[in-house]
Amino acid sequence: MRRREFIGTLGAAAAAWPLATHGEALGRVWRLGFLAQGYEKFYDALFDGLRNLGYEEGRNLLVERRYAEGRNERFQEFAAEMVALKVDVIIVSTTPAGFAVKSPATNIPVVFPNAISPVESGLIASLAHPGGNITGGAAQTAALSTKRFEILKEVVPGLLRGAVLWNAANPALAYPWKLTQDAAHALGVELEPLEVRSPKDIALAFARMEATPPDALIVLQDALTLQHRKEIIDFTAERRLPGMFVAREWVTSGGLMSYGENLAEMYNRGAYFVDKILKGTKPADLPVEQVTKFELIINVKTARAMGWTFPPEILAIADDVIE
Repeated sequence: MRRREFIGTLGAAAAAWPLATHGEALGRVWRLGFLAQGYEKFYDALFDGLRNLGYEEGRNLLVERRYAEGRNERFQEFAAEMVALKVDVIIVSTTPAGFAVKSPATNIPVVFPNAISPVESGLIASLAHPGGNITGGAAQTAALSTKRFEILKEVVPGLLRGAVLWNAANPALAYPWKLTQDAAHALGVELEPLEVRSPKDIALAFARMEATPPDALIVLQDALTLQHRKEIIDFTAERRLPGMFVAREWVTSGGLMSYGENLAEMYNRGAYFVDKILKGTKPADLPVEQVTKFELIINVKTARAMGWTFPPEILAIADDVIE
């Protein structure tokens, strides 16, 4: 059985587990909801963190996993399921899921390990005082826009026209898109927005780039684009199109370079928030954390295949170089 098939059925199977396994009495068994677009390996870091804090699936933890697979409207359905199941905490991996559980699940605590622009999108009131039932970690996708452009400009000195692929259906990306435009304007780069709202729109974005090829592609990551990174990366490789991405997962999959947070570390830290809540702390009393450590990942093998060379200055500051 493939891993995705296994994890998709784990929650249902867990409901039938007895409250004692391996010969031990377990006491309370906590039930978590987990809402995402689809499985990603870095999600495992969250459950590693929970295990280190004493929460283990099959012993004292049940996890109800639900995947939307690009259909955001399903998050409302999943939210209702989580309320009916009376889960103790809901973990969301994408802002649309956060909004879905914010309204119907107001009495259920919610943790987001890596929310994008949670204040600007209206998901929380502020970082210090999130209010309501939601807290967690905030990615600095928007704040890093200028730095990404500066790095891209060094790698592609003749950059005059760029394309930006982003999920316009995700309210969290409106602010990063604005700051990306500002950064491009400051560097004299013209931008073409390639808006996608569902998986089928990605092929349309490719067609637009084929009709009018840009000098480089920037992807504003969210759960939707991350789930379809292979086809996006394959497109850039086939056309020798330099791509700037947000996380190392793109580069290890063959993308040219990324600059941003370490997603596995953010999800591992998410376990802290879940633990605090299960021990009685209200989400409104847990300030949202912002990551202050960022990493530049470059793929020399991809650059060589595309006919590009990383400047020595970029090689010198890279946190990880994939040969």
